[in-house]
Amino acid sequence: MAEIRAGPVPYIYVCTRMRVRKSKLLPREEYMRMLNMGLAEITRFVGESQYKREVDELATSFRGIDLIETALSWNLAKEYQNIQKITPGTLKDLTRAYLRRWDIQNVLTIIRGKLHGEKKGKIREVLVPAGELDRVFLDRLLEEPTPERVIEALKGKGIYPILSRMTEGGVREEILPKVENELYKQFYADLIAYAHSGIKGGRQFLDYITLDIDITNIRTLFRVRADPSVSDISGVLIAGGTISPQALQRVFQIKDTNEFIDALVPLIKVRPLRELLEKLREERSLREIEIELIKVQLAEMETMSKLHPFSIHPILAYLEMKKYEIFNLRALARGKESGLAPERIRGYLVV
Repeated sequence: MAEIRAGPVPYIYVCTRMRVRKSKLLPREEYMRMLNMGLAEITRFVGESQYKREVDELATSFRGIDLIETALSWNLAKEYQNIQKITPGTLKDLTRAYLRRWDIQNVLTIIRGKLHGEKKGKIREVLVPAGELDRVFLDRLLEEPTPERVIEALKGKGIYPILSRMTEGGVREEILPKVENELYKQFYADLIAYAHSGIKGGRQFLDYITLDIDITNIRTLFRVRADPSVSDISGVLIAGGTISPQALQRVFQIKDTNEFIDALVPLIKVRPLRELLEKLREERSLREIEIELIKVQLAEMETMSKLHPFSIHPILAYLEMKKYEIFNLRALARGKESGLAPERIRGYLVV
């Protein structure tokens, strides 16, 4: 019976729903229009859009940037939770596995907030309970007095062993990037193992995971190249992409930009990514490079979803596009709050 419930008709239904949801995402023109708005106007615009319910619910407790931040986080979490509810069979299992990445982000946000003495309410504003750790559990973590107690409260959860092992001497800011890197390496290793487990749709799932790993590793290459003191990046690269960490380490050693690009391009199978790298011979800021990489990744996900319209791809494509809608709205709100010029804010948008 389970196989019947997870058969073609429910798959067609949920993938069609993803396309409808995607069509409701904000178009580029709306972001361009918001660049010329003030924070109050942006708040009003958000409150009259698909975020109206969250804004109305929170308006008695929050104002200004805090209202937007919290409403966006609530909406994203609700949307991800709703998608898991309507997704059938193995598509649900794959979606849940992928969304566990939010557990890492949420826990690290709480740990960093505790470390820096942030108020619980301020930390809660940016949490997105979309993974295994729900809002009730995250609220319990927020009640813990120290980062170390937060980690102990995670005993029995999948991320606990790495957190516990790497913070035996106490939680310090300088070790958190290494902890984060190890958590994501384990996350991707688990996803790859799951994709290879024989689960239906695993092949399509793996196609996206390898793309995600490749983009993440290339972003790391550019990020670390900006620091001349680093000579070895093998420990921060993620295994499982189409380019091995060993090959990327060799390319990383090349200092001349043109020679670096010449060596990297042949390793890459995705044509739009190769084309982007050719453009990066010109001087670009790290932020510009990262945003261009995100845009290529989203475009490739869209291509995958069209090639496999009734698979995990339309779901993953929508999850990521929705995430970057939130990213863009936050960038606009924070930019306006900080008094940044429209053109400066424009540089942070994924459009």
